[in-house]
Amino acid sequence: NRLYEYKTYGRVNMKEAASFFKVLADEARLKMLWLLFNRQELCVCDFMAVLEITQSKASRHLRILFNAGLVTDRRAGLWVYYALRPAADDSVRTYLETLKVILSARREAFELLKKLEVWLAQKDQTSCK
Repeated sequence: NRLYEYKTYGRVNMKEAASFFKVLADEARLKMLWLLFNRQELCVCDFMAVLEITQSKASRHLRILFNAGLVTDRRAGLWVYYALRPAADDSVRTYLETLKVILSARREAFELLKKLEVWLAQKDQTSCK
C-alpha cells in the first residue's frame, strides 16, 4: 500500500502519518526530495554524483520513496529517472510543502543545489543514457 493512496476522509490517520514520517527519517531521502523539489526530473546518476553515494544506495532510497508514493519513475536505457508525484491528499501535500519550506532555510540545501547545478553542467550527456 502506498501512503500516497491512503485517504481517510481527506486526512491521514496517526498510523499513516507515522509511516510517512518514517520514510522521511533518513538524511539521504530528505536530500533526494529536496533536489526533486527544485528539478522536474533527475536520473539515478545525478543523485549518485551529488550525494556521493553508490548506485545501489541511491536506488534503494529512491525505491522507498517510490513505494511511499512520493515519486514516479521512468526507465530510459540503463538508467531510471525520478520525479515528484503530485500529492492527491491534502495532508500529504501540506507535509511536503512544509518540508520544502523547512529545508529551504538550511545552508546545506543551498549547497546541494549548487552542487547539482555544477554536476548537470559538466556531466557527459551520454552517461545517463
